Amino acid sequence: MSESDKPLVHLVDDDEAIRHSASFMLRLAGYRVQTHKDGVSFLDDLPRMETGCILLDVQMPKMSGLAVQKELNARGVDMPVVVLTGHGDVSVAVQAMKAGAMNFVEKPYEKQVLLNALEDAFEEQKNRSMGSLQKADAEKRLAHLTPRETEVLEGLVDGLTNKAIANSLDISPRTVEIHRANMMEKLGVDNLSSALRIAFAAGLGG
Repeated sequence: MSESDKPLVHLVDDDEAIRHSASFMLRLAGYRVQTHKDGVSFLDDLPRMETGCILLDVQMPKMSGLAVQKELNARGVDMPVVVLTGHGDVSVAVQAMKAGAMNFVEKPYEKQVLLNALEDAFEEQKNRSMGSLQKADAEKRLAHLTPRETEVLEGLVDGLTNKAIANSLDISPRTVEIHRANMMEKLGVDNLSSALRIAFAAGLGG
């Protein structure tokens, strides 16, 4: 594969060490990488930018990742976005997914998790142009869930932790885990961001 045929990742992160290590790792994995030191400079360069997948840190000075995402939506930019969130920052990740991010990865990230997220994002972009995961398909998948599994998914869509969902439904966190595992299995997904994508496609938590 020639250099120009490799998929391009735009890495937006204010932490120089992360820009350095992540871009090195992504290049080894076969991607081209352009790094951007913050959201403001990234948006400034946008008009001249080649299309790729955006790997966007949420916690940045000057302009947060969510603010960058909002601006991308306002400008009608259709590049897939994968957000990097702080560990356990599920509510921010959910906000990013609601705003159209394809996926989120928690820092400190594992190499394979990050690569899988990018792979999914590029794949989803291809499918998106073919109009897959339409509302009807997502609704059909959700129809297989029990009422309790749907309630657990709705809690996740609201950015709640397992414990908070357990409190709101008056059941034990362990029971939430079981419902969550069953719900993921029925939806045919193995991570939260994929489950959220289906939920949002079906119009949950709009």
